[in-house]
Amino acid sequence: MNAPSRSTALQSPSAHSGGFKARLDGYFGVSVRGSNFPREIRGGMATFFAMAYIVVLNPLIIGTAPDKNGDTLGIPQVAAVTALVAGIVCVLMGVVSRYPFAIAAGMGLNAVVAYVLAPVMTWADVMGLLIIEGAILLVLVLTGFRTAVFAIIPGDLKAAISVGVGLFLALIGFVNAGFVRPGEGTPLQLGTGGLDGWPILVFVVGLLLTIGMMVRRVKGAMLIGIIFATILGIVLETVGSIGPRAGADGEVANEVGWSLTVPSIPTSLGQLVSVPDLSLVGQFDLLGSWSSAGVITVVMLLFTLLLADFFDTMGTMVGVANQAGLTDKDGNMAHTREVLVVDAMGTILGGVGSASVNTVYAESAAGVGEGARTGIAPIVTGAMFFVAMFFTPLVGLVPFEAATPVLVVVGFMMMTQVTRIDFSDLGIGIPAFLAIVIMPYTYSIANGIGAAFIGYAFIRLVQGRWRELNPLLWVVVAIFLVHFAESPIKAVLGI
Repeated sequence: MNAPSRSTALQSPSAHSGGFKARLDGYFGVSVRGSNFPREIRGGMATFFAMAYIVVLNPLIIGTAPDKNGDTLGIPQVAAVTALVAGIVCVLMGVVSRYPFAIAAGMGLNAVVAYVLAPVMTWADVMGLLIIEGAILLVLVLTGFRTAVFAIIPGDLKAAISVGVGLFLALIGFVNAGFVRPGEGTPLQLGTGGLDGWPILVFVVGLLLTIGMMVRRVKGAMLIGIIFATILGIVLETVGSIGPRAGADGEVANEVGWSLTVPSIPTSLGQLVSVPDLSLVGQFDLLGSWSSAGVITVVMLLFTLLLADFFDTMGTMVGVANQAGLTDKDGNMAHTREVLVVDAMGTILGGVGSASVNTVYAESAAGVGEGARTGIAPIVTGAMFFVAMFFTPLVGLVPFEAATPVLVVVGFMMMTQVTRIDFSDLGIGIPAFLAIVIMPYTYSIANGIGAAFIGYAFIRLVQGRWRELNPLLWVVVAIFLVHFAESPIKAVLGI
């Protein structure tokens, strides 16, 4: 089913029948897209329960990572602003784009923020840099550049980007849970050489339970899986006193311990529900990073972040839109500009709120699976995030091992797009392969996309089909070549 034009949605018959509900139908094109209000509400709720884990997982990533001064943002504070900003941008996405895309702090992007940016500047500088990056993205959208780049990507490569991001997220889940670790003589191995320790059991049980509920189409399977695994972890810790994996010096002291948070029984009402701590809102410094880290270093970091953020939304957006039947035969959507504007605003608001980069979520597919086809669904999702702000103290009880099975499951959801790739055409198949494998192997979304673009252009050139390539594609290829040559460039410039 092709995406209906915005004008068609606005001119649907229900738009002229009077009444608030009819006006909503006309504005969002509910009837035109073959949906109804109960489906949209159910879809919005399903999306929330599928992605509510981010309120748990984002604080465990950026809330615990030290900046260059050794300071951290704090788990409860990050949990509160994660829910707040997600609520705001989900509502914006619904109203502005009218698509069923929910948006929140992006997995993978928050890893870039925590492990690439924070070590070389303060957290206030990091958030200021995110605001600058979001403003640049907004300009690129409003000038049509970002939309134009999106349009020149072959549909097969768009699908490959989705698959690569999925594998990247799955690997993060396995590594953070300790299911996969550095090996002796190998880059990675299974656990400590095998699946040893109660925390690994929590991860495996959580993963199997989540998969089982998904197969049975249980609504909120991912969130239920996190809750059950957390309770199991609390019981095991209470009985066995397992303790953390790392000692007081940060070094591994207990190979079979919890990878980060040690689950415990809540001892007060304040560990369950409280007024959200929003003290991180507004804690940014727009220009501090330029002086503390140096102009050249910041430009390189900004470039890296822009690449990751620029393309991260595209793969997810297309994957979800394909599932909803809102794309044409080439995988393109009508009116992508509105989606990308809100995505850029999500980056800006993520910096203002210290919640990291906000981006479109693959878990929006859960709402689409419930029948959601319009922007009403993310508005419902946003409202539920506002409610979740008051329950963020619960985040402090959740170990990595209970939360990360969700990343593996999301990886599977995104992996399903591999069937859209024509591997018989080597000019498509090889670049798609590069995107899929390089993202997880290098722990970078941007690297995989860059390799795919360069490979695609090179193979079409060798095939003598270079005339098929849009001139803008060569601009993007040149940008990625600079990205991959970042280290030699720094060496030449003496950085």
